[in-house]
Amino acid sequence: MTLPPPDPQFVLRGTSAAVHTLHFSCGGPEPDIPLLFSGSENGFVHVWNLKTHRVDTALDGHGRKSVYCVKTMGGKDRLLSQGRDQRICLWDLAEGRTSVTDSVFTEHVGFCRCSLLKVAQGRWLMAMAARSSEEVQILELPSKTSVCTLKPEVGAKLGMPMCLKLWQLSCGAQPVLLAGYEDGSVVLWNVSTGKALSRLICHQEPVMSLDFDSEKAKGISGSSEKVLSIWSLNEQQNLQFKAQGHQSESLGTSVVTPVKAGTEHSRGT
Repeated sequence: MTLPPPDPQFVLRGTSAAVHTLHFSCGGPEPDIPLLFSGSENGFVHVWNLKTHRVDTALDGHGRKSVYCVKTMGGKDRLLSQGRDQRICLWDLAEGRTSVTDSVFTEHVGFCRCSLLKVAQGRWLMAMAARSSEEVQILELPSKTSVCTLKPEVGAKLGMPMCLKLWQLSCGAQPVLLAGYEDGSVVLWNVSTGKALSRLICHQEPVMSLDFDSEKAKGISGSSEKVLSIWSLNEQQNLQFKAQGHQSESLGTSVVTPVKAGTEHSRGT
């Protein structure tokens, strides 16, 4: 029997619209205040103070189009948000600033969230779905220089990229990208060469979410089905199917996150 969810410690109210994404920033030492960033259907990003349980700042940068991805970039003062206006906005929130400092126009009409990887102090790689329906573009930030475009082989018919995960095999290693596609497959890409290293069909429906634990070389993915898939990466950089995991009570899983204890948590929508 499934246990009921625990009672909330507190409830945050005041977005005036449905919330589509959440991101915590709680890693700083005292007296740093833990924050929660939320992106809403009305285009606002709210910065919640988790001590006062109130909104510190409301950011308006997506033309009242839904915000479906929010990430901090090395600290709570640097923020990235992505919305249905086909823009990825960069924010500098230091000293009370609330305006967009830069943006990237994605030209992609889907809802694939971008992925970030810090490669040096002040330098990031960002993967995002490209204008062409099957391609993924890699940019360097903050310069917005194009690093490469990842294109499936002719005839592969993967469909659109649905979810992305940039990471490194080890410190200083070449970056790689895991991408989940519309045809239900997960592909491992070498970002430096622009070549696909391995492909694994994990689902019968589009891959809606994935995550990867680089220490355990183990990943998990969810789709519009109820069942999650668990897979691994061997020393030859080949993806291998392990098992079908937890069956969600809801149809579809929009976010999955492995935890260090070896279990997987998911959020279905």
